[in-house]
Amino acid sequence: MAKLYVVGLGPGSPDGMTLRAREVLQTSEVVTGYAAYVELVRPLFPDKTYLTTGMRQEVERVRAALSTAQTGKTVALVCSGDAGVYGMSGLALELSPDFPGVEVEVVPGVSAALSGAALLGAPLMHDFAVVSLSDLLTPWETIERRLRGAAAADFVLCLYNPASRNRPEHLKRACDVLLDYVNQDHPCGIVRNAGRAGEEIRVLTLAELREAEVDMFCTVFVGNSQTKVIGGRLVTPRGYAYES
Repeated sequence: MAKLYVVGLGPGSPDGMTLRAREVLQTSEVVTGYAAYVELVRPLFPDKTYLTTGMRQEVERVRAALSTAQTGKTVALVCSGDAGVYGMSGLALELSPDFPGVEVEVVPGVSAALSGAALLGAPLMHDFAVVSLSDLLTPWETIERRLRGAAAADFVLCLYNPASRNRPEHLKRACDVLLDYVNQDHPCGIVRNAGRAGEEIRVLTLAELREAEVDMFCTVFVGNSQTKVIGGRLVTPRGYAYES
């Protein structure tokens, strides 16, 4: 049977990929994906055939991957982080009935929520919610409703896609929503380029976060009512009883 692997690259560095992801990429004949993500793996597997598409060409990208697999090639469609967290696995499975004979296998990776949390300390030790601030596919009204629901329920928040060239104010707008529920000294964190060159880590308050410069390479963390800063690192206690 023809095979399409939808592969989560994790942070995209050699030591950030799972063993399964490396194995799949090694056995695939064709590697396809968004150009920036493909370039993360090209140096590791220079002998492969590569097909790339630009930003906002997700449907074309997935159709091309499925079509190539239907010819009998083993294809890896690569995604940053985890293929099932704002990745391409859902779309690949949605479109797969149009390409009979192609088996789709999802290969998980390390999501930015997890790689970023590890760099900051342990902010996700209790219940948390992940929300993308991109309104390309989701109306801002829906995003705001989700932010309010998570804040009212005292979830730790992990925010993907906090800002871009076309929506520079989205993180500020999100912080204004959160300030209706928590104070301005609330502990937060930013991780940029987790596991890649130029990696940056910041622990800051919600007031400072509101004014921070971020981009699409950043993942933002907002603690819950129990989150604290210990030795410069974010920690959300799980609630274990102990004596210090």
